Amino acid sequence: MKVNSTTFENIHEPMYILEESRLRGNLELISRVARESDIEIILAFKAYALWKTFPIFREYVSSTTASSLYEARLGFEEFGAPVHTFTPAQTDAEIDEISRYSSHISFNSLTQYGRFHERALKVNPKLKLGLRVNPEYSEVGTLLYNPCAPGTRFGITADKLPETLPSDITGFHCHCHCESGSDVFRRTLKHIEEKFSKWFPQLEWINFGGGHLMTRKDYDVGLLINMMREFHKRYPNLHIILEPGSAFGWQTGPLVAQVVDVVEDHGIKTAILNVSFTCHMPDCLEMPYMPVVRGAKIIDNSSHNTPHSTFVYRLGGCSCLSGDFMGSWAFDHELQVGENIIFEDMLHYTTVKTNMFNGIHHPAIALLHTDGELEVLRRFTYEDYKNRMD
Repeated sequence: MKVNSTTFENIHEPMYILEESRLRGNLELISRVARESDIEIILAFKAYALWKTFPIFREYVSSTTASSLYEARLGFEEFGAPVHTFTPAQTDAEIDEISRYSSHISFNSLTQYGRFHERALKVNPKLKLGLRVNPEYSEVGTLLYNPCAPGTRFGITADKLPETLPSDITGFHCHCHCESGSDVFRRTLKHIEEKFSKWFPQLEWINFGGGHLMTRKDYDVGLLINMMREFHKRYPNLHIILEPGSAFGWQTGPLVAQVVDVVEDHGIKTAILNVSFTCHMPDCLEMPYMPVVRGAKIIDNSSHNTPHSTFVYRLGGCSCLSGDFMGSWAFDHELQVGENIIFEDMLHYTTVKTNMFNGIHHPAIALLHTDGELEVLRRFTYEDYKNRMD
C-alpha cells in the first residue's frame, strides 16, 4: 500500500511507522563514525528491538547488546551474532544460556563475577569477561535515568577494585549517559580516566555504554571522532565500544493515532485518542517530556505571555488511568473524530516498552520502504493479550 507520509491519511488504525530512508540515514552516519574513529558501535536492544528490520541493520553494524536472557537470545538467533551482555542480576537459572549467546559478559559486581565467571567460561571458553565500573559522575538530570546517582545499583567504584584484576577480566563497561552530546562525553571521559586508567594496561577493551545521541542534529560528531582518536593514542591496547540505542531509532518515524472523541471539563478540551501514553508512550510520563505533534504547537501553560489558539486541546489516552493525558497543544483547526494525530519520533524506547494495561492492544508496526510502499510487519490481537495471562 502506498501512503502519504505527510498526513498518513489512508491509515485508520494506531500504527508505529518506521521510515526506512530515515533509518538508513542514521545507520550511515553511525557506521561513518565507527569507521573514522576506529571504534565499534553496536545496537542496544533496550531502545530498539524490531527484529524484522535486522537485515537492514546488518548492512551497517555487526553486533548487538543485551540486558537480559531474552534480548541475548534475540540477538544471537535473529541478528545472527553473539551479543554483548550486561545485566545487574545474573542467575543460576540463566547464566549458562546467556553465556552461549554472548561474546562478552560484563558483571555488575565482584560478587556476581566470583559466583559465575568460571561457569560462564566453561560453557563458552571464547567468552570475553568484563566488569561494569561506576565513575561516580554523570550529567543525566532525571534521576530515573541516571546510572551514577548516589546509591546506584550499577557498577563497581574504583575504591573497590583490586590493584591487579583477575586474569580472565579483559574489559570494563561504563555507562553514564542518556541522550547526551559529545561535549558531555568529553567531560565524563575525564572522570573515567581519572578513576580507572591505572587498570587500562590490564585490559583489551572498554565499553562506554549508550546514551551517545550522535544522530541528533546538534550533536558534534567531529568532536566524538577526535576524542576517540586521541583516546586510541593514549591507550592503543584498548578496543573501544559504544552501544547507543536511541541514536539508531532517532527521528525514524511517528506513531499515528486517531481522535475518537472530544470532551470538555472546566474549559479544558481533551481529544481522546485510540492510543495511550501509559501503554504506548511511557517515557512521556516517566521522563517526562512533551512529544512533538505534527501540525500543532506545544502550549506552555506556565507562561502568561503565550498566545492561545482557539483550538487548544489536551491529548488523552484510552486507558482508565486518570493521568493518561498530556497537554496542551494548539491546532489550526477544530479536531474531528477520525482524524489522525501524528506523534513524531516514536520508534525508540516505545515498541520495547509498550504494555497491555487495561487489555489495550499495541499499535500495529509498519515499515515505510524507500519506494513509498508501506509494509505492515505486525498487528496485535486478543491472543497476544490472552497469552500474557497464561
